Amino acid sequence: MNAAASERHRLVFVGDPMCSWCYGFGQELSEALAQRPEMQLDIVTGGLRAGATEVLDDAGKRLRLFHWAKVEAQTGLSFDREALLARRGFVYDTEPVCRAVVAARLSQPGANLLAIFRALQKAFYADGLDTTDPEVLVAVVTQALSVQALDAQGLQECFVADATLQVTQRDFAQARRWGITSFPALLGKHGEHLVRLVDGFAKAPVLLATIDRWMDQTSMTVTPRG
Repeated sequence: MNAAASERHRLVFVGDPMCSWCYGFGQELSEALAQRPEMQLDIVTGGLRAGATEVLDDAGKRLRLFHWAKVEAQTGLSFDREALLARRGFVYDTEPVCRAVVAARLSQPGANLLAIFRALQKAFYADGLDTTDPEVLVAVVTQALSVQALDAQGLQECFVADATLQVTQRDFAQARRWGITSFPALLGKHGEHLVRLVDGFAKAPVLLATIDRWMDQTSMTVTPRG
């Protein structure tokens, strides 16, 4: 893939920071993109359980630990199981963490958004933090921006702004319009056309091969259209 070709193509990652398979996928996508640094990436937040109101009970926790074990076996990533089990009155609402990604995108358009997305994933899964808590979210994103030498001034205001809530909801609606109901998903964008490249978890070598094949093809079935 040459630089001129990459300027005409972008990738779109549709996911949710509190989706365990997206946690694994984030690591693999980072590894793939490290070998294709010229490729541009957009992130659309999917809203896995956005707006959830029910408290996560013991059965719900066990179900999540079952999935966490599968992701851990595939990726070697760390999970703080004790933090989830010990948490009481926890509502697994993923709207706030998705909104934190959108706030970072709006307040710092030049930021490496995948790095911020992954910092939020690590905060929840590996560090055992409550990423439904706005204070936690702002702190995590602030730290992730500082690693990139970017200023987080205005992030708090952006996070709570009505415009950010609306953009976050538009992300969720866009994912649904594309027919994406489970995460992660990776799309390729060429001009105004989108093509589904990967549905679900995939390892970095598979992602690289898929991206390169898409880049090399001159005619493809173009779907969906956004």
